[in-house]
Amino acid sequence: MNSFYKNYKGIIWLIAGIVAGSLAGFIFGERVKILKPIGEIFLNLLFTAVIPLVFFSVASAIGNLKETNKLNKMMAVMVLVFLSTVLISASLTILAVRIFPVHEHMTNTPLTENIVKKPLGDQLTQLLTTSEFFELLSRKSMLAMIIFSVLTGFATLRSGKDGLAFSSFLNSGNEVFKNVFTVIMKMAPLGLGAYFAYQVGVFGPQLFGTYARSLGLYYGTGAFYFVVIFTLYAFIAGGVKGIKKYWNNNIIPSATAIGTCSSIANIPANLDAAKKIGIPDYIANVTIPLGATLHKDGSSISSIIKMAVVFALFGKSFDNIETIMIALGMTILVSIVEGGIPNGGYVGELLFISAYGFPPEALPPAMIIGTLVDPMATLLNSTGDTVAAMLVTRFTEGKNWLATRA
Repeated sequence: MNSFYKNYKGIIWLIAGIVAGSLAGFIFGERVKILKPIGEIFLNLLFTAVIPLVFFSVASAIGNLKETNKLNKMMAVMVLVFLSTVLISASLTILAVRIFPVHEHMTNTPLTENIVKKPLGDQLTQLLTTSEFFELLSRKSMLAMIIFSVLTGFATLRSGKDGLAFSSFLNSGNEVFKNVFTVIMKMAPLGLGAYFAYQVGVFGPQLFGTYARSLGLYYGTGAFYFVVIFTLYAFIAGGVKGIKKYWNNNIIPSATAIGTCSSIANIPANLDAAKKIGIPDYIANVTIPLGATLHKDGSSISSIIKMAVVFALFGKSFDNIETIMIALGMTILVSIVEGGIPNGGYVGELLFISAYGFPPEALPPAMIIGTLVDPMATLLNSTGDTVAAMLVTRFTEGKNWLATRA
């Protein structure tokens, strides 16, 4: 019994904190807002640590790689895996919408967020680059920072012997910030407990209101994808052993994803899980940070649900071939442009509303649904990166990759 507690005490305390917070939110309702700062302090610490961690992990992974052909193959496989899984999740959701039509009687509840629409070119520029170096240190510039990290890694690789000292610095930084994350996660039971209390207390009642049917469809589809499809991906990646490895190491990343509603904040937990699964560092340290910004199965599912709801609200059909093909294309774009931060999907909502020519009144219901499904969406977005890294390993290293690792 003592050995069991010693091995699993971190998970036990984390689950206990989440359960206690959820009960507090259910019992005390909106009065638990007083606990929100505790959750935000924990989340802010994660965000602060994740920027240098991602930089060092990506740059050191590429800088240490001697076989550039292997890296090229891995990157190609990663792109195919990302695209395939996003399209699979979107197609599954389209099927679910056909089987369980979204209820049409909904009301447009106005939101107070000030959304400024920018030209597509400006959005792409802001997404891929920053005009000042210090702006790379913001989580809002995550993809630009990852691109800079990749360039730094390749530059280190090209520098050869002259870059050995810098390569050592990157390796040391990677180890230091992994330990910084470990220290911060000591606060997880308290921080995530407070955040769960806030979410249940504030947003819980809305789950049973106007949007209950669409939310039920989302959470049902998401739960099926999480349990069944992720298990299938893990089996493809590593057989029965792959399934066991994935689920045995997916508890803490799952809890962190639901509690923080941020794929970026969950990068350290995913990297730790990937190491325990046996995914090579050069794959995990590139695939998982990139996946947090580019690969979003959960956002793909929510995009289809939002589109179906908006189409129903405006009395339009969502079942013709042209509409569905545009929807599939939009899910790929949304997966790329959405920020891996809480409520980062508002940009994606603007994209599909503009693509279909809906008026501004279509935005509030899409935003409401996006807010209420954020926990499940983040769970799928984030933990999907780990199983995607397993698939990348399978098709880069070969089918026996797990047999050569502990």
